[in-house]
Amino acid sequence: MKHISSQDNLFFKALVKLSNSSRQRSKTGQTLLDGTHLLSAYIATKKTPLHIVVTAEAYADSEIKLYLSELPDVPITQLDAALFSKLSDLKTISGILTMISIPEYHIEPQFGRFCLLLENIQDPGNLGSILRSAAAAGCDAVYMSKGCVDAWSPKVLRAAMGGHFMLSIQEGADLLEVVRLFPGKTFATVLHGNTNLYDSQLMDNIAFIIGNEGAGLSDGLLSVAQPVTIPMPGKIESLNAAAAATICLFEAVRQRSQ
Repeated sequence: MKHISSQDNLFFKALVKLSNSSRQRSKTGQTLLDGTHLLSAYIATKKTPLHIVVTAEAYADSEIKLYLSELPDVPITQLDAALFSKLSDLKTISGILTMISIPEYHIEPQFGRFCLLLENIQDPGNLGSILRSAAAAGCDAVYMSKGCVDAWSPKVLRAAMGGHFMLSIQEGADLLEVVRLFPGKTFATVLHGNTNLYDSQLMDNIAFIIGNEGAGLSDGLLSVAQPVTIPMPGKIESLNAAAAATICLFEAVRQRSQ
């Protein structure tokens, strides 16, 4: 096992870029998973990590030793704790990072049954929560426009809690083309509309479109989808994107389970 104690080490510099730069993640097709929960979710898919980075304290931990024993062929590098902290923005560092290849998907919309389309979602926490809900609801696929935040950034990965590995995620999708090809009803969430979400028939092939946290959905997508509104009897102006997506997804789950 290699041990790195200098911030001038080339491999450490590469890890810093991978942690901080969406461009680097896109260029290399790689990302970092922080902690044992995401590592567990990843290896449950029967895929093998590229590399594991640990602190000395983590390497001595019995739980982490168990994970490492299941991955005998994966190279391990030990980092000083001070260096490791530069790769994680958690207040309490996990002590283990896993480098993986980002899965590549080209999902054919014409075969979709229960999909989610995201336009220009900018907040990493919102996107991660949406992906977590989509995975829990059993979505087939998530299509993301070019204006969405990087789905494989550390903050999004943490917020999704392993949801990435239960979904087919396509970034940079042409959402208008997805709607055109999708073999079912497409619903656009709007703040003020004439159709109540709970009055909508969500039993067949459906796709929900969720828009930007501030601007909502573009006119182009609104023109090709059926608008639905979540009733809000309280005196709050709106729900955030993650809450709206979760309500829509699980109303579909509720209807389908009856």
